Amino acid sequence: MKRRSSFPCVLAVALAAFAVPAHGQGFDLRSLFNSSPATPGSNAPAAAAANQPPAASAAAEWSGESGASNHPLMTAEAIRAAAANFRQCLAGLWPLAERRGVSRAMFEANVAGLVPDLRIMDLLDGQPEFTKSFWDYLDVLVSEERIQTGRAILAQHRASFDAVEKAYGVDRHVIAAIWGVESNYGTAIGERSVIRSTATLACIGRRQDFFREEFLSALEILARGDVRADHLKGSWAGAFGPTQFMPTSFKRYAVDFDRDGRRDVVDSVPDLIASTANNLKKDGWVPGQTWGYEVVLPKNFDFMFAGRAMQIRDWERLGVRRAAMASEASGQRGNSMVRAPDTRPEPGSSARANGKNFPRSSDNASLVIPTGAVGPTFLMLPNFGVIMKYNPAEAYALAIGHLADRLRGGEPFVQAWPRHERMLTRAERYELQELLARHGFDVGEPDGRLGSRTRDALRAFQSSVGMLPDGFASAAVLDRLRARN
Repeated sequence: MKRRSSFPCVLAVALAAFAVPAHGQGFDLRSLFNSSPATPGSNAPAAAAANQPPAASAAAEWSGESGASNHPLMTAEAIRAAAANFRQCLAGLWPLAERRGVSRAMFEANVAGLVPDLRIMDLLDGQPEFTKSFWDYLDVLVSEERIQTGRAILAQHRASFDAVEKAYGVDRHVIAAIWGVESNYGTAIGERSVIRSTATLACIGRRQDFFREEFLSALEILARGDVRADHLKGSWAGAFGPTQFMPTSFKRYAVDFDRDGRRDVVDSVPDLIASTANNLKKDGWVPGQTWGYEVVLPKNFDFMFAGRAMQIRDWERLGVRRAAMASEASGQRGNSMVRAPDTRPEPGSSARANGKNFPRSSDNASLVIPTGAVGPTFLMLPNFGVIMKYNPAEAYALAIGHLADRLRGGEPFVQAWPRHERMLTRAERYELQELLARHGFDVGEPDGRLGSRTRDALRAFQSSVGMLPDGFASAAVLDRLRARN
């Protein structure tokens, strides 16, 4: 949770196009290590077994190649050297663990015989070609099956959702959507040992300082007895549980909602739901407010307003209207964005009226146009930003928001995605940024990721050459940039 260094399995490739990372060696890793025996009387066998790698046939090996980042700690030679020093590195972490209340027996039980999972080095520093689109993500993450399963989960655990919603003021449907997207409702949590993954990353590779804290926090979780050692499994970066907590995020946000003395986000549904809600609340969730709305822009709209934050009343003055839902075809409300004041949900309750949540005219909202003038457009409220704190990817946050609406009974987006468009490859996006910079448009450091800064630069370029400045990085825009070179 709290994003974070990894995506759930289904998102590992999908969301990287809008945010972050994803992705044999020819020698036997075990030949590098001399396993030290555990402290007598410790529970080493059980803990060590939980941390050992799966059978060779079930796990891919490290490629043996240097990482794509060109970081000095990601060269093949540096990785091999750090792997050879793994035991010494772990020994050096013992004093830090001791200061956190981890006993020597607990420490030894979890590091005895531990070998690094070097396959993680490929995942940490991989740079595959990303060509997934927003609609590809939504097709997968907001499927009919996921909607129906989520509704069943909401019904099955209604009492827990009722209590958590009352205590934290966070919409139950958003929590259920995170549960569904992160792990397909707990069916795809990840099978890697969190201890082994974080220990590997704490001692090898380019993010050792960050993951040293995650490793030590994972030991604290075991020392407190919150989660069983054999249940502390997750992604390659150490995120665990149905809503994918990183160990440090667990320490900040996990709560013992069922009051059994343990904060168990793996096996306790009340703790899982409440801890996720606590995370969102502490990140600034606004009770009674939704994440955003699909809207329709007027003809001749000035796309230079995209990305700007203004009050709802100001957007309405510009002619922005909420997209009419099929169920409102004969609608008495039309497509007004503002709900009558006396029907706004009370603080602490969720906005749950069939996905037809309406803001106050004074609420601030930002206009987001993910695929340009020919696709759906959205006004995003502050809660959209809260979801992005959970995972900093627009596609992820949009999937969470839309799935939450569908779980609530809302309908699909009204406007069609431009499925005819070819998405740019990573190399092409990098080229687009370099060309924009060469022509004097500020994109920051080119990195192949199209954030708000690149979209602003792209709109400025489009405007300068007489194109519709919708900020969409299409193949046609890249061709236009190439032609000016």
